[in-house]
Amino acid sequence: MTKLSVNINKVALIRNARGEDNPNILQFARDCEEYGAQGITVHPRPDERHIRFEDLAPLKEIVQTEFNIEGYPSDRFVKAVCNVKPHQVTLVPDPPGALTSSEGWDTEKHNVFLKEVISEFNLYNIRVSIFFEADPRRVESAAATNADRIELYTGPFAKQFHSNKEESINNHIETAKEAKRCNLGLNAGHDLNLDNLNYYVTQVPNLLEVSIGHALICDALKFGIQNVIQMYLHQINKRED
Repeated sequence: MTKLSVNINKVALIRNARGEDNPNILQFARDCEEYGAQGITVHPRPDERHIRFEDLAPLKEIVQTEFNIEGYPSDRFVKAVCNVKPHQVTLVPDPPGALTSSEGWDTEKHNVFLKEVISEFNLYNIRVSIFFEADPRRVESAAATNADRIELYTGPFAKQFHSNKEESINNHIETAKEAKRCNLGLNAGHDLNLDNLNYYVTQVPNLLEVSIGHALICDALKFGIQNVIQMYLHQINKRED
């Protein structure tokens, strides 16, 4: 069964806009879990425009499902993650000023760097996932970093979904098959939403987890977070008769 991890960055962005503690991200994370979310994801960036590094330890204390921290493995990020010891860390290749994650790692070019970083997390028994573009030819180099999982970047899939469903998903299916052959777990995330989520999870084999933030929080403005989490879980779990 594919799990739903809710990225709460946009909630922290709203909190930071007023310089206060409303909405309270700890309570929001608790509510998401109570309403059915199977994980909480955060992505602290160097400018801390949404999730702050000081948020990480309190979140780890209260998250009862799975706590996933995403980010570029700078010295500060690696130190913070090792101190907090989340269930999972997802490494993304974002430069410091990136608005959002828009590409995956070149696991051939950065193989040595990733292997060194991952060895640090291994010391603390933190599961490591690498943000990865759907390309079956590079799965072996991802496995060579000693990562536990890859997270498929689904942005290109989402852009092409309405114009050509089959073509949009082909590389993801083949990459998923290759990941299984290389004993890598499989996650996915970026621009998944209520329109494309069910097609993705029913077509891509061995999918363990999807991480969804922006679309889910936007939908919550209209339908409420409790309803929206159930709507997303329904899209994940429904199968054709």
